[in-house]
Amino acid sequence: MTRVHTPMSPERVREFMESGVPFNAYLGVKIETLEAGLCVLRLPWRPELIGDPFRPSVHGGVTAMLVDTAGGTACFTRLARDTDRLGTVDMRVDYLRPGAGEDLFAEGTVVRMGNRVGVAAVRIFCGRPGPDTLPIATGSAVYSVFRPGDHA
Repeated sequence: MTRVHTPMSPERVREFMESGVPFNAYLGVKIETLEAGLCVLRLPWRPELIGDPFRPSVHGGVTAMLVDTAGGTACFTRLARDTDRLGTVDMRVDYLRPGAGEDLFAEGTVVRMGNRVGVAAVRIFCGRPGPDTLPIATGSAVYSVFRPGDHA
């Protein structure tokens, strides 16, 4: 009997990203919005996320993690089958201004989703995004699509 593969449901993507990925669960990453090709993450603020106490400013690694996770999750929503997986191939982060003291939000959007490669653009905000809110960072990421039977 041949199994029919369908895309992973938004509920399963949310559960996987929030609690199935130990690092995300440890940090408390939450999905605020999840649609086909779009993901908005929220990382609750805590002082341990500061990388420069003199400014203060969020650690660059935290910002990079949000770019990777939001971009990957947005691409995950566009996978053709529930058995497909993604791996980060390349990522770029532009740090624009310091941010600290409020929840961090990452808005990831799929730029292109092909059979073998996905590309996402991400904006990071300190505080809830709004029409007048400037991002503290922008980024882009490229993901390789892995399917059962693919060889690494």
